[in-house]
Amino acid sequence: MLPVQKDQVAANGLLAFLLTRASREYPDFTKLAQRLAELYGASLNADVSKLGDVQVLSISATGLSDRLTLNGEKISEALANLLCSVLFNPLLENGQFPRESFLQEQRQTLEMLDAEYNDKRIYAKQRCEELMCAEEPYGVGRCGTKEQIAALSREDLLPAWKRLVETARIEVMAMGDCNTTRIYELFCQAVAGLARGEVRHCTTENVAAARTVKNEVESMDVAQSKLVMGFRTGIAIPDSRLSAAKLMCTIFGGTPHSKLFLNVREKLSLCYYCSSQLNSMKGIMLVQSGVETKNIERAKEEILAQLQQMKDGDFSEDDIIAAKKSLCNSYKTLADSLGGLESWYLSQTFASTVRSPEESAAEINAVTKEEIVEAARLVSLDTVYSLIGKEGSAQ
Repeated sequence: MLPVQKDQVAANGLLAFLLTRASREYPDFTKLAQRLAELYGASLNADVSKLGDVQVLSISATGLSDRLTLNGEKISEALANLLCSVLFNPLLENGQFPRESFLQEQRQTLEMLDAEYNDKRIYAKQRCEELMCAEEPYGVGRCGTKEQIAALSREDLLPAWKRLVETARIEVMAMGDCNTTRIYELFCQAVAGLARGEVRHCTTENVAAARTVKNEVESMDVAQSKLVMGFRTGIAIPDSRLSAAKLMCTIFGGTPHSKLFLNVREKLSLCYYCSSQLNSMKGIMLVQSGVETKNIERAKEEILAQLQQMKDGDFSEDDIIAAKKSLCNSYKTLADSLGGLESWYLSQTFASTVRSPEESAAEINAVTKEEIVEAARLVSLDTVYSLIGKEGSAQ
């Protein structure tokens, strides 16, 4: 984990994917793939994301449970060693990352950004966040811009790797049927051999309330217009009122029983879809909708009207019960996938107290209507982004 910095995110993002291609121990993609095959078809993956104003570079290995191996092999230990190999002993040629590997990952990263641009729902959400947080680190894309990626040279990657191993905050997560103690020991041994400096402090700037409302309209040749409204909630990790804010967002637009779905979409037919999502790290709430161009203003007015009803306490006990059940069920299903648990505990690294999904469900169930109303009254409109397209069928 590293603080989001505009001049470093592109190199950091590309580096995460590049590291999974080879290491000194496995000096080409074929040898690395062969090793994964030997480990009962294990997989090695990379991802880049943001947690608030923090850039998260994730490299993960997934494999068979130790107890299911044919000859008692310690798959979890082997995967831990493999991760240490690609992270801390990368393959270098003449003191730089291999040119061909760099060029391939650069091309694939550009293609990934193109795919996000072509998905206008994703694009509209990202544009609203960029506009909303233009003066904050969060306004920078998780991998930077296409121009930044294209401008990189392979000589930029080695300094980025050194910066990573010397100053990044390192979190090790071991999940599933494995020897977590041994995995921790192996990573401690690997890190002990690094030239670690002062670990960079990872914090997130949270703006309590909108100062002014920003409006932007963009035109493209798309079949369905998009309306994204960004709100400041004044509540973010580690605020004790976060459970109330989550319930407020869920009743407002988080489920098929929510105000936005039942009224803006179903009753008034103003949107093809309309939902709200809370970013607990940044304390911002986005309302995303797909609309016909002629209905944008009406949809915006009705979304704000439904928010005002939340502030006025105009929702029932049944609404609260349904929202609590929805959130608690989502916490229960986290255990169904290792990826879900990983995401949960990764976000918990910035909380004042690490809570399990079960503990958080208990907190949700203890929230009162008055606390939900109080959370709603803190919400303020910050940014309205409209992507205007031609009339037509939903895309």
